[in-house]
Amino acid sequence: MPTLYVERVPTDLYEALRSRARSNGRSIASETMSILKQMVPTEQEKKRRVAFYNWVVQRRRRPWRGRPGPSAEEMLREDRER
Repeated sequence: MPTLYVERVPTDLYEALRSRARSNGRSIASETMSILKQMVPTEQEKKRRVAFYNWVVQRRRRPWRGRPGPSAEEMLREDRER
């Protein structure tokens, strides 16, 4: 597994990272790995996100009176008529 070294980290950023690591009960290294995993998607994660986006787009395309979905006014009117 490759190793990553980061130099010249600003003091305020380092302190914020250290504080966050403490509050999560982790070392600074494991907190950094957690942040990287959340914020830097792998190719597999990118594919998963694209698939989810496409799924959402398909669900929104269900026609309602010629449009992708009802307007807020139409939804309120329908709800009041129940």
